[in-house]
Amino acid sequence: MSKYACVDVGGTFTDAAVVDENGSVNVFKSPTTPHDWTEGILGALRVASEHYEEPFDEFLKDISVVNAGMFTHGSTIATNAVVEKKCGKVGILCTEGFRDVFLFREGPNKNPFDMFLDYPEPFVPRYLTLPVKERINSEGGIDTPLDEEAVKAQTRKLKGYNVEAIAVCFLWSTVNPVHEQRAAELIHEVWPDVTVVLSSEVNPSNREYRRWVSAAMDASLRKLISSYANDLNGRLNDAGFVGKVGMLNAAGGVMSTNEIVNRPLYSVDSGPSMAPIAGRKYAEDDLGEQNAVVLDMGGTTFDVSCVINDEISVSKEAIIGDEIPGISRVNVHSIGAGGGSIAWVDNGGMLRVGPRSAGSVPGPACYNRGGTLPTVTDANCVLGYLNPDFFNDGRMKLYPELAREAIKKHVAEPLGITVMEAAYSIWATVNVNMISAIKDITIWQGIDPRSYAMVAGGGACGLHAIALAEGLEMQHLLIPRTAGGLSAAGGLFSDIVSEYSGSHYTTTAQFDFEGVAKVLKALRGQAEKFFARNKIAPAQQRIEVYMEAHYPFQVYELPVNITPFVNDDFTITPAGVQAMEEAFHKEHERTFSIRDNTYIECVTWRVKAIGKHEREAVLPEAKLPENRDLAYEEGLSSSFRKVFFKEYDDLKMTPVFHGDRLYYGITVHGPAIIEEPTTTIVVLPGYCAKVTKHNSYCIEKEVLKKA
Repeated sequence: MSKYACVDVGGTFTDAAVVDENGSVNVFKSPTTPHDWTEGILGALRVASEHYEEPFDEFLKDISVVNAGMFTHGSTIATNAVVEKKCGKVGILCTEGFRDVFLFREGPNKNPFDMFLDYPEPFVPRYLTLPVKERINSEGGIDTPLDEEAVKAQTRKLKGYNVEAIAVCFLWSTVNPVHEQRAAELIHEVWPDVTVVLSSEVNPSNREYRRWVSAAMDASLRKLISSYANDLNGRLNDAGFVGKVGMLNAAGGVMSTNEIVNRPLYSVDSGPSMAPIAGRKYAEDDLGEQNAVVLDMGGTTFDVSCVINDEISVSKEAIIGDEIPGISRVNVHSIGAGGGSIAWVDNGGMLRVGPRSAGSVPGPACYNRGGTLPTVTDANCVLGYLNPDFFNDGRMKLYPELAREAIKKHVAEPLGITVMEAAYSIWATVNVNMISAIKDITIWQGIDPRSYAMVAGGGACGLHAIALAEGLEMQHLLIPRTAGGLSAAGGLFSDIVSEYSGSHYTTTAQFDFEGVAKVLKALRGQAEKFFARNKIAPAQQRIEVYMEAHYPFQVYELPVNITPFVNDDFTITPAGVQAMEEAFHKEHERTFSIRDNTYIECVTWRVKAIGKHEREAVLPEAKLPENRDLAYEEGLSSSFRKVFFKEYDDLKMTPVFHGDRLYYGITVHGPAIIEEPTTTIVVLPGYCAKVTKHNSYCIEKEVLKKA
């Protein structure tokens, strides 16, 4: 029977989410294998096949397109390669006189008063950044012809340095790419086999640093992503999968393997970009909310994203390592606050948590895999929140005594407190860190989280979610049963997506109707080719149009969805320009609490091509049982164990509920523990968890009952 599956490779666990022919969504976990990512992916899929009681090869055939199935995959592999500087060796051909763009970047405009700001090493070393005499002006005219012999000479020099790819980065190539295109031809005359990337194609942004570094990143990831994708597809095909895996991208959608290999930059943060897709789906279906703060707390990081008026927040300001490539990506803010984040005491005697993580190897001390440093997971184990015999659906055993020893040695004794106090301090400290991260992407970006719903995901988030909602005064909290693999679940609900952008400066005061129409029609052409390559039927196609603009003298642009103001032939009327301008004013006011009723400067135009799947994944909806057995509900707790809560003087004997015994309409009153196969939910005193019609848990505040 056909199934949809998505796998997300995290720092500690690899998650697989599967929706079966009945519409049921299940999540499975297997330890991530950094030495061989594919091994962890196959491990998670094997766990899923065991659940469905199918031979592995038959399960893989069920998720193949030829059998009306679907298999998509996202990860942080490209992100890690950039951050850890393990990308391929890239050479640059740049405009003469501008070799130091990679070094100076955009200057200290983010922290202009930091007198001690140091420049990190450039993404491409200066000796591999070679100048070529040429110059195109801002109007697209040729001031200095391309020195073709210099291009050939510099190519021979880069060949001697054994670079894997060459990125061509010339000034104002977004206005006129003729010099970059000719340089590519000349490079291949000298070195036919080398990969050549043009900045005007990868990221046609007018800001040369962002355009150039994105081209360099893209070039540096070509071989890595190509090799990885080929290895993954080859081993899956050998195991029984038919076809190629769909690859998740940073824009919040799916691309074919060929698409992502040719645009590897968009594989950066492809895993975390799926969490808001799932969060939006659950918030709409269970709460009727179109505004949500989506959390994903895994083993290594804590990721925060937002859904605003049913649209997932995107940004071009996201930092990867030390760089800002300036591509449109789902706006995910990440900090080192996961279950594996290490707790430590600094020289001033202050407790810190993260950003270092124990990862999956050696992992937290309680894993008994060689880790000796205390982590957030160790603290949750000592507090009694985790069941040592039912971790990851019982596939892993935890050792609380090892967690206690690590916390005692590295936190309790240095601070002169008990082990239980130290464990709670770790739990509370990481909560403060996460609340601060949520504020960064909400309050500091014009969003009042109190008016938003919180959707909490990730294997560890259920242990902390209520404290986070309480700290932010958020009234609506939803924890899906698939929270343990929220990003993987998002891949099930994602569309086939690609984005194309172009630069054309104009103002709403003197709007260049003809010039903008030319750009938009060219972008529409690229979108139509994308649909054709991926065999998406016309009925399944949708195109969204965005404008990025600013007020006069502002430096950074705001994106605005202008799809309603663009005609079917991709032209804009004077009335459309006025509506577009007003939409920008509203977005600026929402973001910065101020609007300036003047004209705006339009800089970038972007088209988002969206292809819907022929069969979409849907959440099954339960019905309230006609005859509720109240006696059964009273005896639902499968066991009791001692758990620490700050509201009580001593450990509290707390009921523990297995999620598979809880159905729509049941309410669990805190204090309580709910154990799902891939996540655990701590219901704090004064709160209750109600099972929703889609089998999620809606957490609400109630009157605190005295013990």
